[in-house]
Amino acid sequence: MTIPEILAGTHLWFVVGLGNNPNRAAFGVSKFLQEHGKQIVPIYPRAEIVHGEQGFKTIADAAEVWGPPDVVDVFVRSSRAGEFADQAIAAGAKVVWFQVGVVDHAAAERVTQAGATMVMDTCPVIEWPATLN
Repeated sequence: MTIPEILAGTHLWFVVGLGNNPNRAAFGVSKFLQEHGKQIVPIYPRAEIVHGEQGFKTIADAAEVWGPPDVVDVFVRSSRAGEFADQAIAAGAKVVWFQVGVVDHAAAERVTQAGATMVMDTCPVIEWPATLN
């Protein structure tokens, strides 16, 4: 899947690291996605309600309710990103998206070996104008 295909053809986005802090990138990016027709599901240790959507502590917890996500969008340090990539694959995600500055080549290899698409070190808000406007 290419980035334009991901942005146009996906609906259910699990957003790892999305809590109620408006100063964090995940907060603004998830609102953008929501405003552009995506169903966002916050994944955060406190399982907070964010942008009107109930959060979950883990990807697995969210997948029990929502089913497999189209995209798992990861807003954590590179050193922790791999564990979420593995959880995304276990949950049946079609795409794992690591945000700007999040790089883990070993995790990317695991994602692609599992048959999913990997996007790394970019943001849907950055990619959106170039692909969908």
